[in-house]
Amino acid sequence: MQTALDFLKAHNEIALATCEGNLPHLRIFQIMRQEDSTLYFATSAKKAVWHELQANPNVDLLAYADNISVRCSGIVNFEVEDEVKRWIYDNNPVLPRLYTSYDKLEYFCLPIAELDYFDLTPTPPVFKHYDLVTGEASNGFVGERFQGKD
Repeated sequence: MQTALDFLKAHNEIALATCEGNLPHLRIFQIMRQEDSTLYFATSAKKAVWHELQANPNVDLLAYADNISVRCSGIVNFEVEDEVKRWIYDNNPVLPRLYTSYDKLEYFCLPIAELDYFDLTPTPPVFKHYDLVTGEASNGFVGERFQGKD
């Protein structure tokens, strides 16, 4: 699992999937901070993504590079400590260009509930699924011999 978490640290631009009603919405987002298996984000209260998260906090995200992908899912948490909010604002060069203060943003975190790691480089490719809630892990193969989740 640490390999997948390290991959997320190195590839912090991800596709984030939310829902509005029964319609999925996908957008590029940036992981602003990572503490073990918890990912932190910032956005504007004026954006649709914020309203979608408020209505339905279930999300999926996907990071991909060099034949490796990491998919995470869980329920976002809107309780982010003020110290973390300030750190995110102070350590992201884009945010101060767009917002005059850290408190002009909304923050949320994703404690990862499930994580899938795919590496299509070796033969056979590697698939690992981690359920961080139960602590269970499973392996599988991609292709005809695939033994994991879709």
